[in-house]
Amino acid sequence: MLRNCRRPWLSLGSLRGIRCVTRRAPSLRREAGELVKPTTAGCVLPCRAAVAWEAGKPLVIEQVEVAPPQAMEVRMKVKYTSLCHTDLYFWEAKGQTPLFPRIFGHEAAGVVESVGEGVSDLAVGDHVLPVFTGECGECRHCQSEESNMCDLLRINTERGVMLSDGKSRFSINGSPINHFLGTSTFSEYTVVHAGCLAKINPLAPLDKVCILSCGISTGLGATLNVAKPKQGSSVAIFGLGAVGLAAAEGARIAGASRIIGVDLNPNRFEEAKKFGVTEFVNPKDHDRPVEQVIAEMTNGGVDRSVECTGNINAMISAFECVHDVSN
Repeated sequence: MLRNCRRPWLSLGSLRGIRCVTRRAPSLRREAGELVKPTTAGCVLPCRAAVAWEAGKPLVIEQVEVAPPQAMEVRMKVKYTSLCHTDLYFWEAKGQTPLFPRIFGHEAAGVVESVGEGVSDLAVGDHVLPVFTGECGECRHCQSEESNMCDLLRINTERGVMLSDGKSRFSINGSPINHFLGTSTFSEYTVVHAGCLAKINPLAPLDKVCILSCGISTGLGATLNVAKPKQGSSVAIFGLGAVGLAAAEGARIAGASRIIGVDLNPNRFEEAKKFGVTEFVNPKDHDRPVEQVIAEMTNGGVDRSVECTGNINAMISAFECVHDVSN
């Protein structure tokens, strides 16, 4: 999903406009001279979550109950989560069916707390990233080399429950709270389908890799897997936010020799050099369309372009700046 702003690495207490509710820490028992945490598998867990009660209203830190995972589900402890513009868009509920109360969040990193029946690829203690575009691994799209739009786990923004039984795993005083994108990471614990988790190296820093759940994979994947720039080619990147920088890195990895960054914010230009951007264009510095500027810079247009802002005018310019013989 495309966005042009983010605030990564949030703790639940750092969201604005919300009140905090404390909870009692779980008790410990002593075994063979060592303190041992009681097992929580199969138990309903109380924890804190940032709940959106209404569209556009401030999130509220509430104590929620998180039910155990059912068949092919995993309950994970969320260590870090980041804020994506997609969360903001659906929180505002402009142009789509509102579904509240709800727990947003889909970019995160955490640790598996317990697994449901049938889960074989993940175990308690595994470090994982939630993936809102999950894969069952069995349908024709998962088996295809051309697509990963799984028949079972593809994006459904209007579904607020789990697939196995049509129920939410979140509740407050017995009342269900809707899920979001099958992830709902604005909670200390969340339950997701096993196909919506990616196991990662336990040495990877969770506070940094959490944005691999969406922003980085969006830009990097779009460039490497869809645009597929060739060695020595030219690429234009529209928007130098997190997604755009990831797209630029993808172009650099692919071997593009010219990577032209396009952005209205000149402060982003120096940072973008670290991700392979070689030239910069600020549309505000020119009195003609940016696609014309790029065409003049590249003798007729770039080989590939990647649009990372979601702005319709930028999409048009990104399309028009590619020269005619590109495929």
